[in-house]
Amino acid sequence: MDTPQQPSANALSHPAYVKYISALLCHSFAAQIMTIAISWQVYDITRNPWDLGLIGLSQFLPALMLVLVTGLVADRFNRRVVIGICLFAEMGCALAFVTFTLAHPTLVWPMFAILAVLGVARAFLAPSADALAPNLLPREAIPHGISLNSMSWQLANITGPVVGGLLYGIAGEVAYATAALLAALAVVLVVLIGHTEQRNRIEDTTIHSLLAGFRFIKSEPVVLGAISLDLFAVLLGGATALMPVYARDILKVDELGLGLLRSAPGVGAVVMALWLSRYGIKDHAGRILFTCVAAFGVFTTVFGFSTWLPLSLFALVMMGAFDMVSVYVRETLMQLWTPDEVRGRVNAVNRVFIGASNDLGEFRAGSVAAHLGAVTAVAAGGVGTVMVAGLWSWMFPGLRRARRLEARADAS
Repeated sequence: MDTPQQPSANALSHPAYVKYISALLCHSFAAQIMTIAISWQVYDITRNPWDLGLIGLSQFLPALMLVLVTGLVADRFNRRVVIGICLFAEMGCALAFVTFTLAHPTLVWPMFAILAVLGVARAFLAPSADALAPNLLPREAIPHGISLNSMSWQLANITGPVVGGLLYGIAGEVAYATAALLAALAVVLVVLIGHTEQRNRIEDTTIHSLLAGFRFIKSEPVVLGAISLDLFAVLLGGATALMPVYARDILKVDELGLGLLRSAPGVGAVVMALWLSRYGIKDHAGRILFTCVAAFGVFTTVFGFSTWLPLSLFALVMMGAFDMVSVYVRETLMQLWTPDEVRGRVNAVNRVFIGASNDLGEFRAGSVAAHLGAVTAVAAGGVGTVMVAGLWSWMFPGLRRARRLEARADAS
């Protein structure tokens, strides 16, 4: 009797996933191009770090306010359709920025209005996109798919800001139009994915069902520790919002230099993602996680004090590499330990944590910089990250002692 052939563990051997990851890559490029254009345009108009912080807050608040709804939508409705609608809305926002820029604005409040709409679209997009990948892959290929998802986002982090900076140097409307085109291509790719299997357990919409994601995370201390560690580490250590300040006022570089600074963390992250996709984390996962988070804080502090571009770029590369380990551990836990019928709600909660660490972290950096200066905001955040790594190692001993990332038997 022939032995049944095992499904391929290579995510790229599954056509539906290839279309999905291609759409994700287009979306990530569009997001990075818009981010660099928006931050540079806002700072050009106001020259106020506080406004840079508000960009992050505008992106975070919709995900926070809608967390119970976005996760339930991802679990109740066709995730592919939800993703397509959200990408279409993203394209519309990019076109709105084109129109706004062509009017040669002197006020920035219309940009924040468009950002609020964009934030709502991305709030619905994120949990559905995160939850869809396991529906397109056999269980054996999910870890590889997770590393590829992170790598695609980081590839966009590397080249997107550089391309965005160059395009914005030509004209702001050119940058936004390019982002709109990429979003449109992402919509087409999502449509081409075709039918997907999804476990939708029919249940009444109650407080109990809305809070299913929170309950699951609370019930898994290792998952809770990994997510909250990443939250506070990046919340304190994030320096992305202040890149225009460092580029223009501290390192004295132009739009291309800003693009290089924004891309540098992605270089380190992609190198680490390549290593993880080949070797993974096979033992001492908890110790590796805490060590890498502390190292992320150390290099954040180095970047904060640096006034030399090569040193700044090196510190950012190392920050990206060490942060990638935290991303890999968190996402592996989320996708392998979570039942499909609640995966959307769990990923919605996870995205709020990610948004809090990234977007709210940008608000923290911008507000502190407005009062104490950019160097103090970044360097103090790096020191705080190292302290968080030590504190969480004590608070979550199960995570510290964790050796492997395999899912529990009852989470299948």
